[in-house]
Amino acid sequence: MSKSSSERITRVCKILYSAARRTRILSHLGWHSSVRESFFEAGAKELPVLKYPAYNAAPVLAEIEQARALLQGSSIDHWLERQANAIHTSAQLLLNTGKPEFFDYSRRLYGAPDDPLLDGKSTSLTLANSFDKALDGLSGFDQRFLPDKAISSDDLASFMHKAVVELFGDDAPTVSVVDELSANALAGSERIRIRRAADFNDKDIAQLIHHEAGIHVATSLNGKYQTLLPILGASHAGTTRAQEGLAVFSEFITGSMDLERLRRLADRTIAIKMSADGADFLQVYQFFLERTEDEIQAFENARRVFRGGVVSGGAPFTKDIVYLDGLIRVHNFLRTLVSQGRPDCLPLLFCGKLDLEDIPVLAELSQAGLCHHPRYLPAWASDMRFLLSYLAYSAFLNTTDLQAVGLHYEQLLRDAPLVELDSFKN
Repeated sequence: MSKSSSERITRVCKILYSAARRTRILSHLGWHSSVRESFFEAGAKELPVLKYPAYNAAPVLAEIEQARALLQGSSIDHWLERQANAIHTSAQLLLNTGKPEFFDYSRRLYGAPDDPLLDGKSTSLTLANSFDKALDGLSGFDQRFLPDKAISSDDLASFMHKAVVELFGDDAPTVSVVDELSANALAGSERIRIRRAADFNDKDIAQLIHHEAGIHVATSLNGKYQTLLPILGASHAGTTRAQEGLAVFSEFITGSMDLERLRRLADRTIAIKMSADGADFLQVYQFFLERTEDEIQAFENARRVFRGGVVSGGAPFTKDIVYLDGLIRVHNFLRTLVSQGRPDCLPLLFCGKLDLEDIPVLAELSQAGLCHHPRYLPAWASDMRFLLSYLAYSAFLNTTDLQAVGLHYEQLLRDAPLVELDSFKN
């Protein structure tokens, strides 16, 4: 690659990075705590009243136009065009907060529960319903093995601080406990915030360390060091599906996933579908209340569905489907890396904020010396012995007739008496 070409690509990446930094979707869609207070003061019987701040899209659109004017016709330029399109759509989403059109832009960015996955048949909703059905049969099982004592947000912060120092050394982000947060925890390259009112258990600690620190912080820091491709340091909506999918996969591969967490991910997708079909905030709140029996948590879960959209129904924020959608995509991509003998591409997943479809171009950019090897990798990716053996086994399972195998074991278990599990608890 010529010097002029590499300089042009870096220039476009810088412009897109600046544009992406102007589209902070989650912070723009946040609800102040007064909305929750008013909701419960009214007996949880009235729709929340929202007013979102005005959004000035002009600087973003100007930078997108500037970047597009520099594009040519290579595969790298097509990659840059995808970044520009995602950032442009993000700006349009922010311009339409609180309007029915919000759903259209949300769907373009994150998808919708009934959009087909890559097999053209299954959807995030079918996966969520499948999990929901299976979890109903396991209801309460893992509660037998939970520790009796809940872990406070301050205790979690201590565990998280120790973990990030071990993982990132001098690059470790600060860890703080805050009163207002859109999730139980949020992570970036410089800080990790934990919601004060949340309670956690032992699995929550492991999940958040592997999910937030091992993936989100690591990819943020790695992207920060991509000085020739700074767009890899921007966490824009076009990268969300792969980033969250990779983060959830990390929970599975490290043994940090549990039934409660899986239920939360499935419920979010089901609730988004409810809202898209016309359910209002009160109906979705009741759905979550039946699942959690915790009014505050039910409100927060419903808020995730309606933030930025229309509380009377029909226009949800669909970001939360990417956890299951992204998980399936990441798992299948990793399995294909093994079956095709391409584990060389694995480190590229961590070189910054990216989508799986970006991998071929990032391999090209790596070969050209523009994309650097990631500085930080989670342990399960830096030592690939278990990961590759697991994925090789998983790839083989895909070739078997699992339905026939399942029928055999269903018959085997049909007459087996129930086992008293309390005797197995330590």
